[in-house]
Amino acid sequence: MEHATRDAAVLLGQARRVVVFTGAGMSAESGVPTFRDALTGLWRRFDAQALATPEAFHDDPALVWGWYEWRRSAVRRARPNAGHRAVAAIEARIPDSVLITQNVDDLHERAGSAAPVHLHGSLFAPRCAACARPAPAPDGVAEEPADGRRVPPPRCGHCAGLVRPGVVWFGEALPQEALAAAVEAASACDLLITVGTSGLVYPAAEIPHLAARRGAAVIQVNPDETPLDRVADVNLRGPAAQALPALVEAAWGGTDLRAG
Repeated sequence: MEHATRDAAVLLGQARRVVVFTGAGMSAESGVPTFRDALTGLWRRFDAQALATPEAFHDDPALVWGWYEWRRSAVRRARPNAGHRAVAAIEARIPDSVLITQNVDDLHERAGSAAPVHLHGSLFAPRCAACARPAPAPDGVAEEPADGRRVPPPRCGHCAGLVRPGVVWFGEALPQEALAAAVEAASACDLLITVGTSGLVYPAAEIPHLAARRGAAVIQVNPDETPLDRVADVNLRGPAAQALPALVEAAWGGTDLRAG
């Protein structure tokens, strides 16, 4: 691991245009539930993927909205980890960096990242299911009950349609503007760091491959082997909250990324 970190630090120290590409593994270290986690309470009889579809929202809006409110509550209780802060440190050190995330939480923003490209939308950007206009996120930070509950979604102030979570559901296309920004950044970078993603969910999983084809070096941070192993120039085996701060420290030194 130390040898791999040194190799990765050389690449990072030489880079001028960096893309950091993050997935669920980054937020899981802050306690944010992933789609692989077992559901409890009201949700235990559902597959998480079955709740994250337009059809599920059409059939039972209160169930799906309630589940996303429960998820949003869990995110509000979570805190950015040292991996999030390491990403922000990379962005601060290399101004031409671009952060692309598949996560729908706001932990990168709270860690200091100014403008992440959210490929899969955001829990904090609901929109009307009928007219697609943005809608305000529900007020307050009240915690949802641990066992979950049905919550009727609000209505759009423009057309009175149901407001839906502002995330990309299974079977939906990625937002064109975000995808275009991600493709442009990956095509122009000289280093891509992929963190906590399985490399299996397309079209997002194509981003590291695109960077590699355009000549960029690729560093992968993941505790497990993934299909991206064969693309990466360096594989850092470990959780993001440990591997990323170690990488930043090895590249530049003197950066304290512990809890703060």
